[in-house]
Amino acid sequence: MIQGKVYIAATNQHVGKTTSTLGLMDALKNRDYNVGYCKPCGEKYLEIDGHRVDKDAVLFADILKFPLSPSIHSPIIAGGSMVTDYIENPNYQELTEALHKAAKTLEASHEVVVYEGTGHPGVCSVVDYSNAQVAKTLNTGVILVVEGGIGSTVDRLMLCKHFFEHAGVEVHGVIINKVLENKMEKVQKYLLKRLGQLNVEVFGFLPFEKELAYPQMSTVKKTLRGELLCGAEGLGNLVQGYLAGSLTEKHHLNNDVQYLLMVSTRRLNTALDRLRAFWKQQNVEPHLAGLVLTGEDEVSKKNADFLKRYKIPTIHTNYDTYEAITKLNQIEVKINTKTPQKVKRAIELFGKHVDVERIVEVMGLKR
Repeated sequence: MIQGKVYIAATNQHVGKTTSTLGLMDALKNRDYNVGYCKPCGEKYLEIDGHRVDKDAVLFADILKFPLSPSIHSPIIAGGSMVTDYIENPNYQELTEALHKAAKTLEASHEVVVYEGTGHPGVCSVVDYSNAQVAKTLNTGVILVVEGGIGSTVDRLMLCKHFFEHAGVEVHGVIINKVLENKMEKVQKYLLKRLGQLNVEVFGFLPFEKELAYPQMSTVKKTLRGELLCGAEGLGNLVQGYLAGSLTEKHHLNNDVQYLLMVSTRRLNTALDRLRAFWKQQNVEPHLAGLVLTGEDEVSKKNADFLKRYKIPTIHTNYDTYEAITKLNQIEVKINTKTPQKVKRAIELFGKHVDVERIVEVMGLKR
């Protein structure tokens, strides 16, 4: 049944593979293609019924409503003890057979199969299956996703492109992601010119979208190893900005932003009093994405009742304020099953800014 297939790779982690894969699959489905998905080699996994399954495979099964089969949709997991086991006893042929089995099954039952890569092109080389080797084994061309800029974008893109081509894999073209709005015109002008000179096709430029970069309160809780004091129903809140307890004067606040307030228990009362005054002046309901507390002082009943009343997720962490801020700055924000609004927005951005018809043409799909 297979008409075409493609491998979505990226120049680095967190550049936009999942966003691009989601967008492309949705666009193809909307054009009435029977589309299959596979994450051939993953590192981060979940345990499901005794089987390791890549987290992205779980995400796509949930979004696209297909029955998840670990051996088909996530055939290789290069995580846990698998890496050291492989170094001790390389089982390359077994991994190859697993890839071929997955591809044969998917390509027999779908018109198009989209394979999603992992990290940068060299990831999983430790088990002899880098992204380039996976694409070579699957006999598929590659679309590379790269973060928007000019000099650094071209430099990293060409390095990764040569890596795939050295393995005998064709790079169909690129998607430029996370381009800052105030630099979009300049980036488009110079990248189109330079990549044209280098004979690299550009399928689209996606703007940087703040909403896709916002972490959820559940991620904050996990990152800070925090104890949830109240507001469990708000753990899905998106953190759009950070606010230190000492900076809660009204001229620092934007009423349209969902802040995460970070404050010591000792200064909580002062911080909340200032916020309450601001909300009253603005004639709006009290609202925060969440609250992170440091320190060991007790939270007063008045403040506890206030936080519960307005369902503000409140987390206490044993990290001090400096450590907490450092941890939050290191949060990796990914689309997952708990962020449906991000899924929807990622699909919208891809459909608006990427030339899907050209990708369909390059893949040789018919209709």
